[in-house]
Amino acid sequence: MNLTRTATTFAPPVMEARRWLEGVTFTPERPLINVSQAAPVDPPPEAMRRAMADFTMSQDAAHLYGPVLGNSDLRAELAAQISAHYDANVVAEQVAITSGCNQAFAAAISAITGEEDEVILPTPWYFNHKMWLDMAGVSAVPLATGPDLLPDPDAARALITDRTRAIALVTPNNPGGVEYPAALVRAFLDLARETGIRLIVDETYRDFDSRSGAPHDLFQQPGWDDTLIHLYSFSKAYRLTGHRVGAIATSPALLAEIEKFLDTVAICPGQIGQFAALWGMQNLSQWLAGERDEILDRRAAITEGMPALEAKGWELLGLGAYFAYFRHPFDIPSDELARRLVPEAGILLLPGTMFVPDGDARGAREVRVAFANLDRAGIETLFRRLENLSF
Repeated sequence: MNLTRTATTFAPPVMEARRWLEGVTFTPERPLINVSQAAPVDPPPEAMRRAMADFTMSQDAAHLYGPVLGNSDLRAELAAQISAHYDANVVAEQVAITSGCNQAFAAAISAITGEEDEVILPTPWYFNHKMWLDMAGVSAVPLATGPDLLPDPDAARALITDRTRAIALVTPNNPGGVEYPAALVRAFLDLARETGIRLIVDETYRDFDSRSGAPHDLFQQPGWDDTLIHLYSFSKAYRLTGHRVGAIATSPALLAEIEKFLDTVAICPGQIGQFAALWGMQNLSQWLAGERDEILDRRAAITEGMPALEAKGWELLGLGAYFAYFRHPFDIPSDELARRLVPEAGILLLPGTMFVPDGDARGAREVRVAFANLDRAGIETLFRRLENLSF
């Protein structure tokens, strides 16, 4: 019997991890440290919430359908900000708004692939990318990264076949945290152009990149939109996870194909979320800079705390934006370790087995920590619990 579309892939990892909490009691002396998911736990700033409330009460459009590819004012503002950030010339017609960045990826894949086509994903990969490829009938071709978690364009070249339609990169990376060097991202664009495939670059965590200025020059390349599919999310920058607002930048011709997918799935992005994203870009640049500074300080706290963990055999493989990616020192697989950490250490994190193909031995030694919701004191407590582990 043939598998259904959803039966071709695994259960949502974050939801699976949450089920590990069932029946476990946490005390005030040792509360749960939840570093399983990369999502803000606080609502948007009060000024934004008040503006959103006023919009919902005063504008009938807040409750109606809008354009499938997103509202024109938000598309224009995002195009202008991409242009400014990357020193490029991006226009509104090259931008579409989606119901979250996961939908942006799904829409792009649907527009460029057919049954049994292939997309190359560096491993460890973002599991929702793998899940969508599975359900779309597209083969995810794993591209193993090096010890620094960076993918090799020459290794990717060796994987390209006549069924390859794209290479998908995430930078700053989820799950690894690493920021891909500009020259590396450019090398992948050149490879994609040379071989006639698309390059998908997911920059959901762009606003928390430690580098100042443009992280790459892809938008500066003539005809960039014939190869590049750029994905972005407003969720992390403006704490709009519950409103599901993402974006795609690529050619108008491809957006016309993507529009077919979006129209049949959500019809249009939510109006309140789009309003909030626009309001945020126009009013919260200083606030967002402060949010970035705070994340970079928490990243620094990870670095400062590593000597004590290294003394216990832990190794930091990648660090950046919301994530730290570790190799653990224990002689048990990471999925077993992650489950045991809940009752034995009060820690919920995700095992490396969730980010690699089945049977990949590397994942059994690795874990992901989404540290963005921990302050310095929380990071210190997390490290202290990890230091005291013995399995």
